Amino acid sequence: MKNNRLTIIIAAVLVVIAGVLIWNNRYLSTIQGESSDFMVWDTATVTKVYLADRQEHESLLERQPEGWVVNGTFKAHPKQINFLLSTLYKIRVRMPVSKASHDNIVKQLTVRSTKVEVYQNEPRINLFNKVKLFYHEKRTKVFYVGDASKDNSGSFMLKEGSDKAYIVYIPGFRGFVSTRFTANPNDWRDHVVFNSTLADIQSVSVEFGADPQLGFRIDNVGKHQYKMTRLADNTELPIDTLKVVNFLSSFSDLRFESIYNDVLPQQRIDSIVNSPYLHFITLNTKDGKSVQMKTFIRRTQDKEGLDTPDDFPGPEDMPVDPIDHDRLYALINEGRDFVGIQYYIFDKIFKDVNYYQAGNPLQYEIDHYQILN
Repeated sequence: MKNNRLTIIIAAVLVVIAGVLIWNNRYLSTIQGESSDFMVWDTATVTKVYLADRQEHESLLERQPEGWVVNGTFKAHPKQINFLLSTLYKIRVRMPVSKASHDNIVKQLTVRSTKVEVYQNEPRINLFNKVKLFYHEKRTKVFYVGDASKDNSGSFMLKEGSDKAYIVYIPGFRGFVSTRFTANPNDWRDHVVFNSTLADIQSVSVEFGADPQLGFRIDNVGKHQYKMTRLADNTELPIDTLKVVNFLSSFSDLRFESIYNDVLPQQRIDSIVNSPYLHFITLNTKDGKSVQMKTFIRRTQDKEGLDTPDDFPGPEDMPVDPIDHDRLYALINEGRDFVGIQYYIFDKIFKDVNYYQAGNPLQYEIDHYQILN
């Protein structure tokens, strides 16, 4: 009798365990299937990603032979693109949104979210994942990315055409992923201003708005041979070759810090651009390309996001030294972009004609540094 009772108990326990395992396996299979609605297994096949938000920002990121581009115009930042592709590969569904809060979350996603469309190069014929023929571009993913969950462990996402929202996360990452799906094109752009190697440069001219006598142009006149001309009187001057080579080599990777096109009021930008410039630099490459940058004083009272000139502080509120000695404004990309640059990065190309003349004493460098600061 006791043996029968024990057998029944063991059998009941085994049935319960089997039921739990079957339910858990189905649940995990469901979650894994739902994960595929957001994740991209093969990011190498991604041809473009389109992002749009409710603030009318739009970004079309496209893979081109020369690299990724933003909205068909600007070069995309490689690290940002790799970050996005890595996110698409790693995201997983943590859990469905609870029934109690589901309707509110879906309403929030319809009002405040970023739409993401992923396009991939896929075969029209795929036999057992071995034979793949007739590749074409196909939109494979469309979903909406919302705010972070209450515990900041993930972000709310909703697949297009679905009425079921999920909390999506990256395993091993503590935080939310919504910020990785920004639709602002400025967040995707490469920050390069100059990226020409020494061998690519044909000439560089530097003009100084405050004193035209300090301006100069350096021309490549042969292999490892350079000529410097003072712009004010078109006089050729003897040069310190080592300083000239260091100067030209500095243009291999110079980047701006931030874009102010949509940050400062247009009236304020126009006021700065129409003021006297500090430096006007023109770089010409051997293949006929030209890159220009014009810099302007940045005042310490300038603040990001001010709406009108009336918002700027008056003279009584200005600091003792109104000039920002760490940063400048710059106009680049044929005047289309108003950006901020750091003296620390660009100061090496702001030296005047006297610095590069042969025979100048070291004292000049010390005095020049004191003047700039």
